[in-house]
Amino acid sequence: MENFYNWITQPVPKEDVEIWFNIHNMIPERVELFNDIVESLTTLVVTTYLGDDTLETKIKFSEEDITNHFNWCWNKILENFQKENILIDSDGEHKDYMKVFMNDSFYNQKDENIRKSINLFVKDLFDLDKTFVKSDLDILTEVYKLFNRSVIHL
Repeated sequence: MENFYNWITQPVPKEDVEIWFNIHNMIPERVELFNDIVESLTTLVVTTYLGDDTLETKIKFSEEDITNHFNWCWNKILENFQKENILIDSDGEHKDYMKVFMNDSFYNQKDENIRKSINLFVKDLFDLDKTFVKSDLDILTEVYKLFNRSVIHL
């Protein structure tokens, strides 16, 4: 239990973060790019979704509606980045990861505070100026590697 507690709370020294980035071949400029992609996606999902059953209208979307909405947002983001000559595979583990993340933290999330904090979470996750904890580094590295394998052209 102590190891888990340390994993989510103990700050990692800045020098160790730099070593971590080097070991995992993480380039800060790509971290920023992947932040832009993930933040754009989460913002679009949150701002265009009409199926929030906490609204007065009590609209409840089916799983198919949710999948269609996510796919529309995903394709819109890829199209926007393509205009900037950044090509990203349309399918793969990166898309699956983001779909699961959005399902857990937004589409199927009952706690409104969690739903409203998605963009803050993303911004914090990719913030290279903050003090990292090991759990943040693990998540950031996983997301980085997924997107790094999926970017066709930079």
